[in-house]
Amino acid sequence: MEDPCNLYRSQYKKANDILKILEKHKAEIDFQLKSNASSAALHKDLRTVNLEIKISLNEMEHAEFCIQECESKYNTSLS
Repeated sequence: MEDPCNLYRSQYKKANDILKILEKHKAEIDFQLKSNASSAALHKDLRTVNLEIKISLNEMEHAEFCIQECESKYNTSLS
């Protein structure tokens, strides 16, 4: 029987993978800002990536909650 909580685990993993990519992108922008601190385009990119990071963190938090709810409902454990 397939674990009913796998969907939430998959969502968590995907959000975590995206978060890692976004954090690398943020580090690149921060590095570029050191040499060009007045770049409006870089600051806009930084605001955008910071917002996307917050969204990914919220998705991870929601998935964690759903995993806990699912596990308590179906008495399964994390893989």
